[in-house]
Amino acid sequence: MKDRQLVEEREVTVYDKGKVTASFEPLVVESNLKVVLNGQEVVQLASSPQAGKELAVGYLLGEGIIEPSYRLLSINLQENDVVDLVVEGKFDQHHQAVKTINTCIAKGYGGLRPLIKQAVGEKLFTAEQLLRIISELDAKSYTFKRTGGVHSAGLGAPQGLVQRFEDIGRHNAVDKVFGYAYLNQIPLYDKCLVLSGRVANEILQKAAYNQIPVILSRSAPTLLTVDRARELGITVVGFARGERFNVYSHQERICFE
Repeated sequence: MKDRQLVEEREVTVYDKGKVTASFEPLVVESNLKVVLNGQEVVQLASSPQAGKELAVGYLLGEGIIEPSYRLLSINLQENDVVDLVVEGKFDQHHQAVKTINTCIAKGYGGLRPLIKQAVGEKLFTAEQLLRIISELDAKSYTFKRTGGVHSAGLGAPQGLVQRFEDIGRHNAVDKVFGYAYLNQIPLYDKCLVLSGRVANEILQKAAYNQIPVILSRSAPTLLTVDRARELGITVVGFARGERFNVYSHQERICFE
C-alpha cells in the first residue's frame, strides 16, 4: 500500500479587513491507523496517512509493549489503514479494550518495563552540529509551512539529519522516528531525537525505552521532563534556534569549543 498525500485542498471563505473572498486552502489529512500485534488489535491512532509501518512499530516500542531486541517476523500495511505485525517475543496482553489515541495524548500502556538509564560518557555532538541539525529540520518541514497543522520530528547524527517525519500528532511523529530506526537497524546510542515542539515527559519516556541519549528541540521541555532526564542520564537541549540553545541536563555529551 502506498502512502497517501498529507495535504488536500478545500474551498473556504476568507474574511480579511472587511472583505469576503473565496479561496482554496491546504488542509492536513487525518486518518485512523489500527495496529494489530501477533493477531491482537492493540490500538487505533489518529494520525497522518504516511509512514504507517514506522508509526506502528514506533508506538509499540515507545509505549514499552515490545523491546528493541525483539525480532520482527513480518509487517504488512493493508489498504484499510491496518498494520499487521508479527514479532518473536512476549508482550503484555493485560488490556481488555482496544485503546484509541487521539492527536493530543500519548498515554497508552506505559510502565510495562523499567525505563532504561543512559550511561553518560564521551561527547557526542558539538554545538555547531546541534544547531545545524535543528536548522535542517526547520527547513524541511514542508507540510507545516503549507498548513501550520503538523508537528515535525527527526533523527539526527553528527553529520546531519538522518530522517524526518511530519504528523498531526507530535507523539506520532516521534514514534515514526523510532520505528524507522528499528526497521532500518539504525543504532541510536550516538544519535539525537530532534523535535519541533515541546518536550513532554511522554516524549522522554519514549526516548528512554529506545535508548537514545540526546533530545534536541526548538521549543521548551517541561519541569518533569528535566527532572526525569537528569535521573535517566538523557541530555535535553531546548530552545535551539538561530545560534543559541539551552542545555537542561547532562551537558557532558556536548562539546562547546
